Amino acid sequence: MTAITPDPGTASYAPGHQPSVLASHAARTAANSCAYFADRVPRGARVLDLGCGPGSITLDLAEMVGPEGQVVGVDFSPAAIDAARRAAHARGDSRTRFVVADLDELGGEPETFDVVYAQQVLQHLGDPVAALRTMGRLCRSGGIVAVRDADYGAMAWFPEFAGLRAWHELYCASARALGGEPDAGRRLNAWVRAAGLVVDAATSSVWTYATPDTARWWGGSQADRVETSSFADHARARGVASEQLAAIAADWRAWGEDPDAWFLLPHGEVVARRP
Repeated sequence: MTAITPDPGTASYAPGHQPSVLASHAARTAANSCAYFADRVPRGARVLDLGCGPGSITLDLAEMVGPEGQVVGVDFSPAAIDAARRAAHARGDSRTRFVVADLDELGGEPETFDVVYAQQVLQHLGDPVAALRTMGRLCRSGGIVAVRDADYGAMAWFPEFAGLRAWHELYCASARALGGEPDAGRRLNAWVRAAGLVVDAATSSVWTYATPDTARWWGGSQADRVETSSFADHARARGVASEQLAAIAADWRAWGEDPDAWFLLPHGEVVARRP
């Protein structure tokens, strides 16, 4: 297995990596995030998970490839990698590697991995096409590059709480100010093609929070992130008062308790390969 080399960089990540964010990310699994390419991950495969966060998906992928395979999770946040290593220890996984590295300038030998995967990563990068070129370089001939990103412009919810609308506007403005693109899902095809990769499959899927338990969890997790993640720092930098942030968080919690609560979070998905 090649070494994955951390390089210095200036990664900007709008949500931050505070505990409230990592707790939300830990709800992501291979089952709810990787269905669009899971049938193309054989036992014994070598997998690179870029922007792995707290490692919940990474460790699921490690179970899919089995002891014959190898999975490496990479994130530029030491806090995320620490959380991933703790999760691996809790699951008794001593094979999966977690490395702190900058996703924009990832070192490593070319054509090393059978699957190079990124979940909710490209939307945060100033140059997603360059990142996809790196992903293609690290993918062996015959392997796949799999990417999945949310599309904030296509999100929908009910009932209409003013705080949720304010949250949406503030998040998108902050993400774009940091050089990201919150409507990434609809752009994945274009970015993949611009990177010189061949699109094998382009699909979409959604997360829906509409039962009492899922709506309460989603509303509460978003409220926590409004109050304790980098969202609050970016919002204050844009002149939003703490009282306004408290009102947004309160509306998220009220929405989560509403019996009519319904939230649709759509994603674009692309499976690509080297030409």
